Amino acid sequence: MEPIPLPSHVHYELLLQLLERQTMLAVEQKPGLHDQVQQLIITMRKAISQQKRLEEACERYQLPIDYRWSLNTPAQTAAQTERVSKDFLSLHPE
Repeated sequence: MEPIPLPSHVHYELLLQLLERQTMLAVEQKPGLHDQVQQLIITMRKAISQQKRLEEACERYQLPIDYRWSLNTPAQTAAQTERVSKDFLSLHPE
């Protein structure tokens, strides 16, 4: 059975850290923006919570999970690298 592709948890953590450590400080004196950033942080926390519930459901159904770091699958990455290499070689013949 094909694994279920899901974002790696690090994506959520990185976004949350950026929002909490940098964005919040940048909008500290701007109440309207501060509230919007706070809502975005809450939404991100809900998203990771929802993903964890989905992961638990996958476990119950014994479905494997493939945590992704990008949109490219390993096969796509290899094919893209090969295509770029061929394109480069065609531009620069020996």
